[in-house]
Amino acid sequence: MRVVVLGATGSVGRQVCAAYAAQGWDVHGVARHPAPHLNGCGFTGLDLAAAAPGRIAAVLGDPPADVVVNAAGGWGDTEEEMTYSHLRLVRHLVKALALLPYRPRLVHLGSVHEYGPVPAGTLLREDLVPEPVTPYARIKLETSSAVLTAARAGVLDAVVLRAANMSGPHPPQESFLAALMARVKAALAHGGRLELSVADARRDFVDVRDVAQAVVRAGRAPEVGGLVVNIGRGDAVPIGDLVDWLLEAAAFPEDRVDRRAAPVRSKGGDWTRLDIGRARRLLPWAPRIGLRDSVHSMWRTAHGTPG
Repeated sequence: MRVVVLGATGSVGRQVCAAYAAQGWDVHGVARHPAPHLNGCGFTGLDLAAAAPGRIAAVLGDPPADVVVNAAGGWGDTEEEMTYSHLRLVRHLVKALALLPYRPRLVHLGSVHEYGPVPAGTLLREDLVPEPVTPYARIKLETSSAVLTAARAGVLDAVVLRAANMSGPHPPQESFLAALMARVKAALAHGGRLELSVADARRDFVDVRDVAQAVVRAGRAPEVGGLVVNIGRGDAVPIGDLVDWLLEAAAFPEDRVDRRAAPVRSKGGDWTRLDIGRARRLLPWAPRIGLRDSVHSMWRTAHGTPG
């Protein structure tokens, strides 16, 4: 079995490659530049947003892929950045898949932020009408919608995994946890105090390796074509808990931490909690890695210790 992972060098893509390789698949990664962790896998250097659909189809079809995973994109903050790196890419990908003489399963990584802000206590189900408000969330929803529209029209075989916020090894540099980890590391190195602004927010977080396992299962699940499937832990965790677990992992002295409340700044809102019942039933999948262990693993991996 062959899988082509788009965005193979990113935080999610590298874990998806590892999960498929562990199950004996022929893994082929696609990204603009290679990375050491892809040694042993096939690789094509390609800017997917700029590439013509025919060029993308050649990568997917020679030899034929059984599954295509779209973990590409980025964390752009402007409409222009997001339109190029996400929406333009997906439109080219849909056209490329339509050119193939067969239908590989496309697993597209969406985001919990597509739902938009909701009142605290809301359980986010897949049938909730999304109302995103930020450029990131709106474009992510538009890309997921493009995939679903093509799937429901019979143009391709695809499923959208709407993933929660992620923790675990190798987080994206733009993420909250990566930025926090960098500040903790700098404070440790210089022996100074650590000033933290912690928002009074609760969000659903899931380990990126659990997400990769969900991707693998979605690639072969028989009844998910044309569907959105939530991937999270189904818990709304206080942001302060994640902060505490990272400080614990770093063995950072509590008496050198100055905390203060801060307004919520997010691409979604101050509350997210996903209903993961559909993932349990149809993939079937459930998260296995606890969040405390996930945050500790993130710190260990960043400092050269296996996660």
